[in-house]
Amino acid sequence: MKNLRTALIGSALALGTLFAVQGCIPVIVGGTGVAVAMATDRRTSGTYVDDESIEWKASNRISEKLKDNVHANVTSFNRKVLLTGEAFNETSRDEAGRIAAGVENVKEVVNELRIAPTSSLSARNNDAYISSKIKTRFLDRTDFHVQHVKVVTEAQTVYLLGLVTRKEADAATQIARTTQGVNKVVRVFELISDEDAARLDSATGGSNENPVKSPNPRS
Repeated sequence: MKNLRTALIGSALALGTLFAVQGCIPVIVGGTGVAVAMATDRRTSGTYVDDESIEWKASNRISEKLKDNVHANVTSFNRKVLLTGEAFNETSRDEAGRIAAGVENVKEVVNELRIAPTSSLSARNNDAYISSKIKTRFLDRTDFHVQHVKVVTEAQTVYLLGLVTRKEADAATQIARTTQGVNKVVRVFELISDEDAARLDSATGGSNENPVKSPNPRS
């Protein structure tokens, strides 16, 4: 299983390089960092690549169709799509959800677009800072792997995605809730059993131990 996964990762990296050379779509995967992320992710390599493709396709289709009526951030995890950002009205919000749902391989859409003016650059920078603080605090944990939880912050609301056990979900949620600047935490997890988590980690060669330790930021 590990040999097959290694081969798939190598193929994905080669495919990403080919796409970059041809210039037809952005690089889906590439670089040592992404390869390592794929190797420790509980998603299959194929699903990982699908998620990258879904994000790119959905973002472009929403932008082309709705233009300035929607500022949408698209996050895909295990083919479940999370939409965050702002929409001009309910009609634009709902249409963005339909467009995302129509992208190939999407199995579910969680539409969290807000009816509001487009966020400012300073607000987006603050959201990115909140996400980075949470991920840094994740590094100190040994009860779940930082790579197993994806963090998205929008208007100081934190969305958590991943294939995790209930214990892992609760631990990650507690960290997010107690991080300075967070107003709300929304769980978009897919919960799996302890047995399934162990099986997936064994297949990927991953573990619940985070490889890098970092001091907690003030929160």
